[in-house]
Amino acid sequence: MPVTLASIPDLARLGVDAIIDVRSPAEYAEDHVPGAISLPVLDDEERARVGTIYKQQSPFLARKIGAALVARNAAAHLEGALADKGGGWRPLVYCWRGGQRSGSFSTILAQVGWRSDTIVGGYKTWRRLVVDITHDLPFTAPVVVLDGNTGSAKTEVLARAAARGAQVIDLEGLANHRGSLFGAMPGGQPSQKAFEGRLAVALAGIDPARPVLVEAESNRIGRVTVPKSLWLAMVAAPRVTIEAPLGARAGYLAAAYADLTADAAALAAVVDKLRPFHAREVIERWQGMAGAGAFAPLAGELMAAHYDPRYGKGRAKHGPERERVVQAAALDSEGLDRLTDAVLAAVSELIPR
Repeated sequence: MPVTLASIPDLARLGVDAIIDVRSPAEYAEDHVPGAISLPVLDDEERARVGTIYKQQSPFLARKIGAALVARNAAAHLEGALADKGGGWRPLVYCWRGGQRSGSFSTILAQVGWRSDTIVGGYKTWRRLVVDITHDLPFTAPVVVLDGNTGSAKTEVLARAAARGAQVIDLEGLANHRGSLFGAMPGGQPSQKAFEGRLAVALAGIDPARPVLVEAESNRIGRVTVPKSLWLAMVAAPRVTIEAPLGARAGYLAAAYADLTADAAALAAVVDKLRPFHAREVIERWQGMAGAGAFAPLAGELMAAHYDPRYGKGRAKHGPERERVVQAAALDSEGLDRLTDAVLAAVSELIPR
């Protein structure tokens, strides 16, 4: 049965047990509905082959060959990924436009006895909803930007604030990147479209009457770009700025980047990317510190010589803004609890209810 999605929250309200993307693996890899599993009814080569036959030979022949391939692949899924599903299982199936691929697979699932629905317009409907909320509609909730130099535990404070019920958008989490040369995360980044899809889900859950806390970022996080409406709201927003001692930040940063420091070659490669900005002897000293496992001292030097000066210049670009400064003497667990309390109190001052 075809279902119409008028908004992103409609997807959760359907109450389905699984969302199945039957497009080719390459289509799925570029972007898909968050949480969808990939069960392609045509692989990349098969899709290209059927498309070529459709254009160069005959639409009828393409449909006949495509139907055989879809049936063969559907059988493999029924005997594989879907073999353990019971009679009450309810899937939602989509393809590119909500046409033949999803319709054919959904019909097969329905014949088995499952209540199988499809999305009217398929992935293109989902993508239109994402573009609407991330690009076309203004961001109306009051934004407060959480600022502070590298290592001031902004991402950790965001997580603790969210756990206490604050509205938070974790852009670095959505982008799977920590926002600097050292920011690569295991698993790599999503595509721009996939990042926007993740962000759209987060935005759809925002209460516009309550403030939203967002970490200070440039408009690019790694290789993805923050959509313009949210970025403009961030640029114009008041700020809560964390100030913490360099030593506390260095220790925190060394622990937070343990995944990078555990890979000596990766760490050396990233330090090497700083050569255009610093003298050769400085880079060699930093490489020596990395090789010796002196990660906290290395973090301290990187912040003092590279990141802190650049953060200062970045803030200057925004001009005078409403701001609250919160001090953090320590960034251990107790210190972070106190810091989170202070940040939330500052948010309440900036955006009173």
